Amino acid sequence: MMGHSNWANLQRRARAATRCRHAAAQPCDGHEILQYEGYGPGGGVLMVECVTADPKRMDTEVRRSFHKHGGQLGADGSVSYLFNTVGLLTYPPGTDEEQLMQAALEAGAEDVVPNVDTSVEVLADPFEFATVLAMLTHQGFAPATAQVTRRAATSLALSGEDAEAMMQLLEALEGLEDVRGVYSNVEISDEVLSRCAVN
Repeated sequence: MMGHSNWANLQRRARAATRCRHAAAQPCDGHEILQYEGYGPGGGVLMVECVTADPKRMDTEVRRSFHKHGGQLGADGSVSYLFNTVGLLTYPPGTDEEQLMQAALEAGAEDVVPNVDTSVEVLADPFEFATVLAMLTHQGFAPATAQVTRRAATSLALSGEDAEAMMQLLEALEGLEDVRGVYSNVEISDEVLSRCAVN
């Protein structure tokens, strides 16, 4: 399917442990919200959201990660237009797609997307997200995950060395202490994801 944009989604599709620490970016006293945009190996695009008390250190760490793993930072607005903010609810394989679709559309969801592995994703307007979540949960469709996130409008399939290099860049960025969300438009095969997970 198109538009997997959150690093956690890439890991979930490989059935690996989700390590993304995405959280709503809410600044605390002395903290700033920073957003970085750039390009990764093979032409994939990335957005990185941070909440930090040390913008200079964060800037250095993000730039170093991009440079080390074959990426390049872009100007503000260079790739953000490729992402939409959406409410995303995910359901595991085996979920009754037809019943979920009917309940989701009645709750005000914008779309219901079945995946190849029979898992299902429900997309909602961010402003309607809480209502859709509450109504679906009330009807017995509590999601495995639920979050307001960024999702790429189109996707880019990567393979081989480009895919592995992008994986390394995504992992490096996600591992930075003050990063709260890493988003990309890349689609990476389960084979590459599994191989990198072993390494």
